[in-house]
Amino acid sequence: MNCSLCTNAKQTLSNVWDVRPFHYTEIDVMKPDAKKWRDLYEFDTPVVHISRSKLGEEDPAMSAKAIKLMHRFTADEIKAKMDVAEKKDESDAD
Repeated sequence: MNCSLCTNAKQTLSNVWDVRPFHYTEIDVMKPDAKKWRDLYEFDTPVVHISRSKLGEEDPAMSAKAIKLMHRFTADEIKAKMDVAEKKDESDAD
C-alpha cells in the first residue's frame, strides 16, 4: 500500500539527512513482525522517534520516552526535535 504521508515524510527526512546525517530505521507497521508497533501507531503513521540514545526507543514498550513527530512535519521541525534530543542527552550526562 502506498502512503503519501509516508512518502512525504521520507523525502523530508532525506532532505534533513543531506545536511545533518542521522541513524534511520524504518518499520513497516503492516508487517506481521511489527504488530506491537501497529498496535501503537497504525492510525498515526508516519511517526518519527528522535533520540541520541540507542537504549530502547526502538522498543514499543519504551516509545513513551522518545521525542516524536507525527503525520506531517517539516525539515525545520525535525531539526528542532534533534536539537532537543541533543540537549536532553547533554543534561542526562551531567
